[in-house]
Amino acid sequence: MIPYSRQSIDKEDIKAVVEVLESDFITQGKKVEEFEKKTASFLERKFAIAFNSGTAALHSAYFAAGISKNDEIITTPISFLATSNAALYLQAKPVFCDVKYNGQIDENKIEKLISKKTKAIVPVDFAGITPNIEKIKEICKKHNLLLIEDACHAFGTKIKEKKAGYLADIACYSFHAIKPITTIEGGLLATDDEEIYKKAKIFRNHGMIHKKAYLRDMIYLGYNYRLSDVAAALGISQLKKIDSFLKKREEIAKYYDERFDKNPYFSTIKVPLEIKSSYHLYPILFFRDLWCEKEDIYQKLIEEKIGVQVHYRPIYQNSYYRKLYKNLKLTNAEEFYKAELSIPCHQNMSLKDAKFVADTLFRVLESAKRCKLW
Repeated sequence: MIPYSRQSIDKEDIKAVVEVLESDFITQGKKVEEFEKKTASFLERKFAIAFNSGTAALHSAYFAAGISKNDEIITTPISFLATSNAALYLQAKPVFCDVKYNGQIDENKIEKLISKKTKAIVPVDFAGITPNIEKIKEICKKHNLLLIEDACHAFGTKIKEKKAGYLADIACYSFHAIKPITTIEGGLLATDDEEIYKKAKIFRNHGMIHKKAYLRDMIYLGYNYRLSDVAAALGISQLKKIDSFLKKREEIAKYYDERFDKNPYFSTIKVPLEIKSSYHLYPILFFRDLWCEKEDIYQKLIEEKIGVQVHYRPIYQNSYYRKLYKNLKLTNAEEFYKAELSIPCHQNMSLKDAKFVADTLFRVLESAKRCKLW
């Protein structure tokens, strides 16, 4: 099976982890701080805080931004649940904005959703591509809103030679196993705001501060969102290889771009010239006459040992969210979901693997039934 994504662990990674396992501190030692300094430097931000998941980073970001009960954030429904769930944890409300053809939040539809309750705009860097972040930043400035960027797909992505998240008041990243670099599970919050940094760091550790000697005081209702030193050691080792990982992902993606150009079955998402993507995902978008056959196509590709996945069912269509949003319908988001399929694209693949994926995909699609559109 060629998975749609997979971690890449070598002997150096294992050695780094073993060294920590054999040390005095496997958690709450110095490795997490080292990892934070290195990632802050990589992202060219003043502060970085490591968490045990990207979800924890998002929750902490919203908390540190002062988002609370009855506040609203504007975000996209084409994302993993964590983007909006983290707002619900604080009894705030996600307001879903429709997307464009490429799955990115439609910046032209944001302003009409802004209300007196809106506190932040939370775009998602879907598949490793940033949306029109400069326009979204302008909207935030105009309405005095925070820009919190869910860059969990985009650690390593560049926009005009700047790292993804550079315009955000707070940017959050994920180091889950299928991301370009991994800490097994893990996340990161990056910011230039010292107050946000301090508040999020306290929130990560049960809301406690260390006053003197053994005296600690809990000043917020926080959580245990700490990353272990074992995981941080893996992250430090992985970070050394991120350039080679991203180069390999780009090589596979470029092969697909050329191979799939003007084919009769689907389109691909074009990466804007000013963006160098992390290629966390390589989505293809079936033409309408194949939407009714997508599930069958999915199953046949799995049988052919090609790992595929769908990203994402609009968040508001989940049962829990249906209770909250009743009859919400965003046409572009729902059509994107009907069209999208993610195929394998990661650093463990060879061009031979990519050729096998493309050959098999075309063979399966040649035999697929076409839907009647009238």
